[in-house]
Amino acid sequence: MNKVIAFIPARSGSKGVPDKNIKLLAGHPLIAFSIAVARLSKKIDRVIVSTDSEKYAKIARQYGAETPFLRPEEISQDGSLDIDFFRHYLDFVRNNSEAIPDLIIHLRPTSPLREVVVIDAAISYMIENSKA
Repeated sequence: MNKVIAFIPARSGSKGVPDKNIKLLAGHPLIAFSIAVARLSKKIDRVIVSTDSEKYAKIARQYGAETPFLRPEEISQDGSLDIDFFRHYLDFVRNNSEAIPDLIIHLRPTSPLREVVVIDAAISYMIENSKA
């Protein structure tokens, strides 16, 4: 197994709840909870936030995530698909001669209440079961 990456998408342009990914919950921005659970994992090697906002990127870095790029505007719209930002990340990896991860764990900031044991168990299952 090469690398397991936690990938957290956090665009800034939410129309329903403006800046929802950085709204405070128990004194911390919503995105911080996804970053924290990923960092607590014994199975995740890197935590990467994909965002179109330097403000969001700064907050993500303060909580220990990497923000190696800003996501382009054209894939940061209401109608943008998840596959678009995954492709953007993989293109970045290829263009910067980084190792392509074996497993990418998708952690949305809008689901902040996760248990690290559940994430680690899911990763273990994926690694141990080739048909997963």
